[in-house]
Amino acid sequence: MPTYEGLRLKILKYDRKLFGNAHQKSLKHKKFTIISNNCWGGEVYEYYSLQKQSPTVGLFFMADDYIRFVSYLRDYLNAELKFIKPEQSKWKEYWLHKDSRFGTYPIGQLQLGRETETVEIFFLHYHSEEEARSKWQRRCERINWDKMIVKFNDQNGCTEEHIRKSVDLNFPHKAFFTCKSWPEIKGRKASGLWYEEISQFPQHEQIMASFEPFNKKVTQLINSL
Repeated sequence: MPTYEGLRLKILKYDRKLFGNAHQKSLKHKKFTIISNNCWGGEVYEYYSLQKQSPTVGLFFMADDYIRFVSYLRDYLNAELKFIKPEQSKWKEYWLHKDSRFGTYPIGQLQLGRETETVEIFFLHYHSEEEARSKWQRRCERINWDKMIVKFNDQNGCTEEHIRKSVDLNFPHKAFFTCKSWPEIKGRKASGLWYEEISQFPQHEQIMASFEPFNKKVTQLINSL
């Protein structure tokens, strides 16, 4: 039986398919890159019926790996994408009891030097390693470094320390979405940061994908690039 979250996601999917071209008319820029810790970036491109111009589409990161990834973004994007078996994942204990889908999708790995610098990428919406690799490489070539949004949220092991690090990242346009209240973070006036506390029902420990914004604020953020 479909869940409330599942129904919301289906409605949003139909909205993107039916009204994408109409939404696109509100944009000043159609060439921009969204680096995202989950599927939100890819859904934004679909919302405006645009070609996907980021490798972080249809996938997700654990919070710790994502902060490391965006902190050295160019280096990781130039690293060789490898794939591992689910039992080799450093996050397997976290996901085995949380997600019945774990192990059914490709898991990628990027490494800069030491093993501690390895980040894992969960290609949730990909059917094979070949598909994941091909689309990752193709979309890396489309990155617009001059018009880029780096987005983070409170999912997948996010802590206040992760949020602080994301706020301090050296990118002119950043977004952070949460279902919780982080007074210390909210009170900081970080340059170029869109901080959004979002109410959702039912309540959950982290923001649900269907509650992440697709609205005029997103359009304004893109048009400000």
